[in-house]
Parts: sequence; structure tokens; C-alpha cells
Amino acid sequence: MKKNFILALLVILVAVASCSFTNKSFENDDKDKLLLELITYVLEKGHYEPKDLNDDFSSNVFDDFIDIMDPTKRYFLESDVREFEKYRFMIDDEIKNTDITFFNVVYQRLMVRMEEAKEIYKEVLSEPFDYTADETINIDYADQEFASNKKELRERWRKQLKYNTLTVFQDKIENRISDAADNVDAGSDFSLTFNDIPGTVDKALTEEEAREVTKTTLDEYFDFVDDLERKDWFVQYLNTIVEEFDPHTFYFAPDEKEKFDIGMSGKFEGIGARLQKKPEGAKIVEIISGGPVWRDQTLEVGDEILKVGQEGEEPINIVGMRLDDAIKLIKGPKGSVVDLTVRRVDGTIETVSITRDVVELEESYAKSATIESGDMRYGLINLPKFYVDFEDYTERNAATDVAMEVERLKEAGAEGIILDLRDNGGGSLKTVVEMAGLFIKDGPIVQVRSSGQRKEIHEDKDERIQWDGPLVILVNELSASASEILAAAMQDYKRAVVIGSKQTFGKGTVQNVIPLDNIVRSNEHGDLGAIKLTTQKFYRINGGSTQLEGVKSDIVVPDRYSYIDLGERDQQNPLGWDKITPADYEVWDGYIDFETAVENSKKRMANNAQIKLIEENAKWIKEQQDENVIPLSYDAYVKKADDAKKRSDKFKSLRDYDSKLSFGSLKYETELFVQDSVLREKRDRWHKELAKDIYVEEAVNVLKDLHMNNIKNGERKLASVKG
Repeated sequence: MKKNFILALLVILVAVASCSFTNKSFENDDKDKLLLELITYVLEKGHYEPKDLNDDFSSNVFDDFIDIMDPTKRYFLESDVREFEKYRFMIDDEIKNTDITFFNVVYQRLMVRMEEAKEIYKEVLSEPFDYTADETINIDYADQEFASNKKELRERWRKQLKYNTLTVFQDKIENRISDAADNVDAGSDFSLTFNDIPGTVDKALTEEEAREVTKTTLDEYFDFVDDLERKDWFVQYLNTIVEEFDPHTFYFAPDEKEKFDIGMSGKFEGIGARLQKKPEGAKIVEIISGGPVWRDQTLEVGDEILKVGQEGEEPINIVGMRLDDAIKLIKGPKGSVVDLTVRRVDGTIETVSITRDVVELEESYAKSATIESGDMRYGLINLPKFYVDFEDYTERNAATDVAMEVERLKEAGAEGIILDLRDNGGGSLKTVVEMAGLFIKDGPIVQVRSSGQRKEIHEDKDERIQWDGPLVILVNELSASASEILAAAMQDYKRAVVIGSKQTFGKGTVQNVIPLDNIVRSNEHGDLGAIKLTTQKFYRINGGSTQLEGVKSDIVVPDRYSYIDLGERDQQNPLGWDKITPADYEVWDGYIDFETAVENSKKRMANNAQIKLIEENAKWIKEQQDENVIPLSYDAYVKKADDAKKRSDKFKSLRDYDSKLSFGSLKYETELFVQDSVLREKRDRWHKELAKDIYVEEAVNVLKDLHMNNIKNGERKLASVKG
């Protein structure tokens, strides 16, 4: 359905736009203006709730763009912003006339101010900081005004740099005291006042070293900024306009569209290594398990790529090159060869040839574990996202993978399944419908409505049930979109018990990705990128939207995010909540006493000491997040840090929790361990984390209660007794 919707939308857009955008030319052949006109056109014709481009819209774009360009208010002066003010109510008119004067003025001024900032930070960091001075810094930048003059701006930089350096300085002091001490316990407290720092520690030298660390960090940051091109900043401006419509509508420049596709499919074609830009080249920081580099074992983490050559061609030096541009040279189609000149960790330089291949990002895919609790065995499936290959749905996707894991867990003797959707931000709508169908006979899964259109009901029409046993779904505040559709459907059917946060993220909208090239009949500008456009809202089968409200857990348990603003309601410009007529569905009849299982869990949670400690920790995290005034004297800073450490030490026991549950891998995975020690290590680490997870423990307890109340299970036992 989604593909058909995209085609229908494109037909409408192209039909109306073909005349307007065929051979469209601007003065100086300006691609930026073409993009602006295309994007605003698509927003007007295709967005679920198009907005009027008026003075209010203009004012919002003005404030948001200034904030995006200078969020910490350390570049622009008050006089700059006053100069920009004349555009506050003109941006809507500029958009209508494909005029980008406002962007040009702000961008050009920012480039000037950034060059000035380079001189400021170098000058400030050339002199020692006085850590005995009694002063503070307010890191709540949103409520601050812009600096009135360059002297005030320099003072802001001084305080920020002092704050950054103070953290490094304290760490270095404590490390040197520790290194110099004999027979020091690991838990010893080195939180001394400035004057009490022993003479064996050269404070002046340590302070100088700390400043050098800060300077190196700033050098690397501005090196990254220098790599940005004007078009990168213009994309920020386009997205400031786009995101006024809602927080999930987004313009992808061509490179970003490729990254989005990789994120959704979980795979790409290349060498299978993650890189980090360094002055000497591109440093390998991670080797992806199963990829060409991992298989060949010719490179290792820490090696630096200096040159990249295509097979039989002269290599290109990538030292100083933008990382994105270097990656373009390194990536390539499956079966092609790339020649890499690398500096090894030991300093030797050699050339390595690697045959590119499809690289799958294993951490993006579903994985499962068995759980042993007494003489009972259960299964857990972790799903990081609802992934899919939009170009070919028959390729690997979340629905088929989860179906496979369910089958494997059944074969392993699981008597209940936990589906872990925590931190799952969503993905493909089609995979949700298919996945929900694994757990019910048939029926509606989600309702979808386009702007001004009648609702459509997406149903599971396959009467087969792959898993009819007890089911628990774990969610948290970061479970969004497709995760919420699945959790809501299983909750409405009373098919599963939902355990987790008070409510999930609250994203009840559907986005479609529209390539802009498809709208322009004749395009001389190259790849124009794509726009991810909010075109529909989805609704639960009970009629309610998950927009803003999310899915409310059957069993609410606190976590570290409980008091932090994370949901859709905390985003800018979210669409509103509403309700439509419910779909026709029948509640699952597989449990005798669903409510009792829920009530039993609530009682356990209310009296659980670990849960109470998690709640206390969540409140403390919120307090720390709201603390905006930081002392800049060494003594006050150390005291504050020491007080925070003493409070945080109280919560260390959270990491020591032991559920006494035993986790293991399925047979097919243990066979892979023989050849893949990295995968074995990842799974061992995951199983250890699961053993400390009280939410998983409670999910197992609920599965036990549901197992006792499972009608089909009870009928089997009854038949056995009668036999």
C-alpha cells in the first residue's frame, strides 16, 4: 500500500508540476532556489497538514534558523541579530519568490564570526586560567541574550573554555596524585582543594596540558566546520523551513538520503569499516563483523588510510579531505576492488587491496536469546528497528526476521516470548502489519488516514498464527512510530501485556520519501535529494491516535528517562491528537485471566526495592539535567563534583543487580561462534546485560502468570489428565 501511495502522490505532484518545473531556470542557474521552490511546492501539495506561509511562519523560521546557526550564542553579536531583524517578517515572501537573501546574509556573517572565533579561542587558551577566582558559568544558552559587543563575546568564550578545561584539569590532577601515591586503594578520594594539591604535582604544567587538550578539541571542531560547504549550511536552512510543518518532515541532501536508506535496510556496499577523520587521514575506529575487512583480516582498528585507489588507477591522497568525500572513494559496488594505502599502528606504510561486498549492520537486525528460569524456558527477541529494503521488500526485513526467530524459539522449547521494543524508533509500516499477524488469527492492525481522505484499515488476512503462547512487549519512552503501532494493536487485542514507561514516544504520523528528481522533468543540476514528508496519520484499531499520547503501558515501571523530556509532545511543531471510529475486531480469547496477571505484576513492582531505586535515580538524573549554573573555581567545582559522585555512588548497585536468570544463544548462532569470535563476544556481553535487567525479569514473571492462565495450555493439560 505504501508504494502505491507514493506512486499516487508522485502522479499528482508531477502532473501539476511538470509545466512549472520543466526547463526551469533562474538567474545564475541557482540550484538553491530550485530546491527551495521544489520543497515548498511539495509541502503545499503533499503534506498532511499544510501551513500558511505568513508572517507568523516567517517569524518562527527566523528564530529557529538563528538558533540552529548559533545555538550557544558565541558567534553572533546583538548588532548582527538587529541587522537580521528586518527579515523577520519577509521570509514567507522570499520563499514565495524563491529569494534566499535572508540565508545569504546570515550565512556570510556567520562565516566572518567563525573566523574571528578561531582567533578568540587560540588567544584565550594561550594564557593560564585562574582556578581560585570565584565565578560561574550558566550553560542554559536558550535564555541568554546575544553578546552586546566583542569584549562581552570574548568573555563568554573565556568562561566556556575555562569550563571545558577545568574538567580535564581535575582529571589530570587526580590521576597524577593516584600515580604518585603508594599502595592507594582504587576507591580513594583525591578531591582536594586547590591549595592542598601536593607539591609533587606541577599544577602549572598540568594546567597547561589541560589547555592544550581543549585547544586540540577546538582545532578538530573547526577543522570539521571548515570541511562544510555552503550547500551544507543551505540544507540547514531548508530544514528549518521544512520542520515548521512538523518534526518528522525532513529534507535529505543526496548523501543523507543514501545514509537514510542504509539505516532502513541495515546494509550497504563497501569494505565494512567505520572511519574517523584525523589530520593524518581516515582512522579505522571499528571493523564491522562479517564485512570484507573483517574477513580478510588485513586491517585493524587504529590503522589510518592515507590514499585510496580504484583498481588499476592512480591512488588519490585523502589526507585533509572531507571524510564524506573520502568515504565515497572507499565505498563502491560489490565485487569491485579498492586499493588502500595505510599507515599501520606500528607506523609502517603499505598498500592493501580489498574486494568490496554487501555489508550488513548486524546490530540493526533482530536477535534472540533463550531464558532459563527454574525448569521453564522462555525466549526474548530484541528488535532495534522495523527495517526494510524499500527497493526490494523480498530482501531481508524485520517481519521475516522476527518470524524466523519465533520459529527458532519454538523449536528450542520456549513457553513464552518477550518482544523487546525499547529504544526502537520505528521504521516500515508494512513490516508492522506482517509482524502483528504472527500473533493473531486475522483482523485489523492499524488504521491510516490521509489528509481529507477516508480511513484505510491495514489488516492481517492470514489466518495462521505462528505464536499462540504467552506474549509480553517491552517498551520505553524511546519506542516510537511502528513500535507504537505493534504495541497498541497487541494491547487492544489483549494479546500481549505491555510493560514499560508511563507512555511511549507518541509519534502517530506516517512519512513517505519523495525523490525530488521525480518531480523535475528536465534537470541540469544533478541529484536533488529527497524529502521525507508527513502524508498520513495512523490510529489504533480502537480509534485513538498514538500522536502525542503514545501507548500507555499495562504495567508501568520507571527507568532513567522517566522525568526527562523526550517525547513527541516535547518536539517543535508536533501535529495534534485526535480520534476516529474504531475498527471491527475481536479481543484475543487465549487467556483466562489477563487482568490478574497485570495486577500481580503491579503488586510485585510496588514492593520491589530495585524499582524504587531506579525511580530515585531517574529523579536525580532530572535534577542534574536541570542544573545550569556551574562553578569555575577549582574548589567549588571539585566539591560539586564530589557531592554528585557521592549521590551517584548510591545508584551503582543498579549495575550489580542479578536476576538469577540464565540467557543463551540459539543453536544456529552458537555454530556461527566457531568462525566469529566478535559475534560471540557481542552476545556474551548482551546476555550479561540482560541478566541485570529487572524489566526482563518482570516480563518473565508475567509470562509465567500468563502461562498459568493460557486457555489452550490449560486445555492441553486437561486432555492429558483425562487421557
